[in-house]
Amino acid sequence: MKELASYLLKSLAQNKDAVIIDAKEEDNNVYLTVHVDEADKGRIIGKDGCIIKAVRTVLGAYAAKEKRKVTLKLED
Repeated sequence: MKELASYLLKSLAQNKDAVIIDAKEEDNNVYLTVHVDEADKGRIIGKDGCIIKAVRTVLGAYAAKEKRKVTLKLED
């Protein structure tokens, strides 16, 4: 799960080295916290949040396949 999120977010960001993902698992839930460069936040979020919603949808579909739930949070 973390690898998929890393691939998606690093492909969107210009400063790929600044993309840091912390993963925490509890039961069937996966919590991903993402830290990105300040300049890349707009690219990751997208207009009206459409890019981050799409990333969450892809991760959610992948998690559902494994009968899990995923939460993606973008840190400030």
